[in-house]
Amino acid sequence: MPLPENFQFSASSLQDYVDCPRRFELRYLLRLSWPALETEPVLEREHHQEQGRRFHQMVQQHLIGFPPDQLGSQADTPELQRWWQNYLNNTVLDELPPQRRVEYPLSFSLNGFRVTAQYDLLAVQPGQRAVIVDWKTSAYITPRSTLIRRIQTRLYPLVLCLSGQDARFGAPLSPDQVEMIYWFTDYPNDPQRFPYTTAQMLADQKEIERLILDITNRRPGDFPLTANEQRCQFCRYRSLCQRGVQAGDWQNLEASEEQSSGGDFDLDFDQIAEIDF
Repeated sequence: MPLPENFQFSASSLQDYVDCPRRFELRYLLRLSWPALETEPVLEREHHQEQGRRFHQMVQQHLIGFPPDQLGSQADTPELQRWWQNYLNNTVLDELPPQRRVEYPLSFSLNGFRVTAQYDLLAVQPGQRAVIVDWKTSAYITPRSTLIRRIQTRLYPLVLCLSGQDARFGAPLSPDQVEMIYWFTDYPNDPQRFPYTTAQMLADQKEIERLILDITNRRPGDFPLTANEQRCQFCRYRSLCQRGVQAGDWQNLEASEEQSSGGDFDLDFDQIAEIDF
C-alpha cells in the first residue's frame, strides 16, 4: 500500500502496527480522525500528560544550562515537585558521557524508507561510549520483560548505530558501546538498563526490515484487527471497529503489560539529522 509522501517510520508507528495493523492503517495511511476518547477519566489523564510534558521541558532546560533553583519554581504541583527532586538527586546523570544532546533526532534510510528516532537525552563520549536516556513519567514502572520487547528499546539503539550518529560526535560507535536507559520519575533508584550488542543490532535491523516489508506489501483493507481485544479499550478507533464504546481507565493502561513505549513525535522531515553510514 502506498505510504503518504515523506512518511517516516518511528517507534510509535511501528509499535502501532505490531499492536494492531488496522490501527496503523487508520492512523497513518488513511489519516482518519475519530473523536472517541482513548482513556478515562479524561481530566485526570490530561493532567498527568501535562505534568509529564512540563517535566520533560524542565529537564531539557536544565540540560542546556538553566540553573536548577530557577527551574524548581516551575514545579507547582506535588507530582512535579516529587519528580524534580528525584531527578536532581539521581546519579544517572553523574555517570553519563560529557557530550549531551536533548530532544535529539536522528534517522537513517532502510531499503528506501526513512526510519527515525528522537532521543530525550543522548550522551556520547566519541569513540568510546553512548548512552540513550528516556524519561518515563508513568505512574507504574514497566516490567523489564515488557520493555525489552518494545519497538522503542530495539529501534533507538539501532538508529543510533546505523545513522552514523552525527559529525559533532566524531567517529561512529560500535553496538557494544551503546546502552539505553529508561529512568522512571517515581522510581529513581531503579533505572532499566539495556546494553546493546552487534548480534542484537543485526536481529533488530532484520526485524524492522521485516515489519516495513510487511506493511508495504499489504493492500488497502488488508490490515487485520488485533486478536488481543484488551488493547481496544485504549484505542480511539474501538467503536469504528465495533470493539466497544467505553474507554478504558488510564491507570489500568499504565499498569498493563501492553502499555506502549515511544511517544508521538511530529518531526519535520528536513530537520532530521541524517549521516550516511
